[in-house]
Amino acid sequence: MTTQLTDDTAQAITAVLDRMVAAWDAGDAHAYAAEFTEDASYVIYAGIAYQGREEIERSHVTVFETYQRGSRMTMKVLSTTALSDDVVVVLTEGGLSRRGPARLTKVQTFTLVREGDVWRCAAFQNTKKNRMMIAVNTWDTRRRQRAADGR
Repeated sequence: MTTQLTDDTAQAITAVLDRMVAAWDAGDAHAYAAEFTEDASYVIYAGIAYQGREEIERSHVTVFETYQRGSRMTMKVLSTTALSDDVVVVLTEGGLSRRGPARLTKVQTFTLVREGDVWRCAAFQNTKKNRMMIAVNTWDTRRRQRAADGR
């Protein structure tokens, strides 16, 4: 069941995602983690799960000081679905780069919740795109559609 996304909610959701990107680009683990609920779940594409804002912050200190130092985040919203007045699911494509535009190599799901007047992410899942599986799935979908159309 979905509800209508209000303009105010849409703006608030955009602001959360923009702050996440800005914090990532600044290498600011504290500001990045502040966009998550106290008990948020955070799953990265490698299958590692972090639980809670403190653990998200602690893990990102290492990320920003080492292998993602100086990286810039690009995020493209694919869909936004309001499950209730206080819960919104956002599907995005994203990527990181140090120079130039980032390739959007991952798909993310954000479950955002309203805590009073503030929106935060309660659950995050990041999945790396598998180009071979995407190609196979696209081919199979087209094949099935042609068969259904009698071609």
